[in-house]
Amino acid sequence: MKLEAKEVTGAGRLFRHYVDGSFVDTATTFADVNPVDGTVVARVCEADEQTVDRAVRAARAAQRGEWERSTPAQRAAWLHRIADGIEARFDDFVEAEVADTGRPLVQARTLDVTRGIANFRTFANLIVSAGSECFETHAADGGEYMNYVMRKPLGVVGIISPWNLPLLLLTWKVAPALAMGNCVVAKPSEETPGSATLLAEVIHEAGLPRGVFNLIHGHGPNAAGEFLTRHPGISAITFTGESRTGSTIMKTVADGVKDVSFELGGKNAAVVFADADFDAAVEGVLKSSFTNAGQVCLCSERVYVERPIFERFVAALKARSEAIRVGAPGDPDATMGPLISRRHREKVLSYFRLAVEEGATVVTGGDVPLFGDARDDGAFVQPTIWTGLSDTARCVTEEIFGPVCHIAPFDGEDEVIGRVNDSAYGLAASVWTTHLARGHRVAKRIQTGIVWLNAWFVRDLRTPFGGTKLSGLGREGGRHSLDFYSELTNVCVRIA
Repeated sequence: MKLEAKEVTGAGRLFRHYVDGSFVDTATTFADVNPVDGTVVARVCEADEQTVDRAVRAARAAQRGEWERSTPAQRAAWLHRIADGIEARFDDFVEAEVADTGRPLVQARTLDVTRGIANFRTFANLIVSAGSECFETHAADGGEYMNYVMRKPLGVVGIISPWNLPLLLLTWKVAPALAMGNCVVAKPSEETPGSATLLAEVIHEAGLPRGVFNLIHGHGPNAAGEFLTRHPGISAITFTGESRTGSTIMKTVADGVKDVSFELGGKNAAVVFADADFDAAVEGVLKSSFTNAGQVCLCSERVYVERPIFERFVAALKARSEAIRVGAPGDPDATMGPLISRRHREKVLSYFRLAVEEGATVVTGGDVPLFGDARDDGAFVQPTIWTGLSDTARCVTEEIFGPVCHIAPFDGEDEVIGRVNDSAYGLAASVWTTHLARGHRVAKRIQTGIVWLNAWFVRDLRTPFGGTKLSGLGREGGRHSLDFYSELTNVCVRIA
């Protein structure tokens, strides 16, 4: 695995920052831990305030230089070159993702790295084809005017990405930011620095002008994340992660009235009507509850099943969940890996204990699997299903972010819509029914940014992505990303 940004030292690999076109060290480091067995993957440099400042200053200098004068076609060519670089080192990226997350190899290959490539190609193609609005206006004085809209870069964008889908969600932000002519200072999660460091290598090898892309490693509060969000040289912040962190960032940038884009938490619902394709609904809810060990912002933690099929559905989902093979990435039969860390596992296990205290029936799971080998030092938990909780129970209202769902019966359309909407979150929902009119009707009334009908986790990168309420602010995807990462200016020209 070629990783020039990782130096071999007595402690193993070292992940460094990428600032102003060079890889740089800082004195303080922290451990990058493999959640499969607790071993240390690498030491990671922790960015101090001076390093963050240097990165922002380098980005601002690059913004005022060659990058500001680049054309959409030139930027598209750069993005394609970066995508080519990821493809050329595809297996290296898979290895980096798996080492940091412990996810099954097939997911890293078919979702994470593949989607990272697609993000760059999608926005490369979009930037050269995106038009602008143009209006012919007749004024009261008899004059004729032409109004057209120009997209200009915001400047320097601070990008803070999460640990659950590291490369996918980092490139989802970096690609449109660069496409619109911005410069970037990116901070990946401290839990998953590997693929971000590898991306910096690819960008360096592609020859992107120095300072256009910068990468800093570190933690959040009173550390690299906070240093970045409060830096006066940052023009906008885009963040994916917990709702509380998003709220903190918003307060930090409020005095500067800076643009923000937040994709935050969720307590997503799946609704299964009695007329649904039963087997498809079971399989769909299985995926939406347990994919990536439930560590996807779009996963379903609340499942509502119409009463006539409730007992049958619970039994079927129990059987399918117990067939999930929990294991290490190298296990060819493994379909679910560990949680991201033992610390996060303790959070999830605290909800497992709380659910019992709140009166839940544990249908299956609820504990830690034992392997009798090094995996017992990892962060694994069992896929877990509950029934019997009230809609006000904490385990039904608070985001857990693990492989767990609560299944409850419902008796009517209006009832279930009210229960789905009775949440502080509003990111996504899935509805399972063969009645197309009902599906459309329910989707229209559910208060989320995304609704799937008889599907889950299908994404067209041109469509808007984001949530309502505590689940976020703004939309990403296609032209919606271009709008966020640009300053829109109306130009009015008198033509007659």
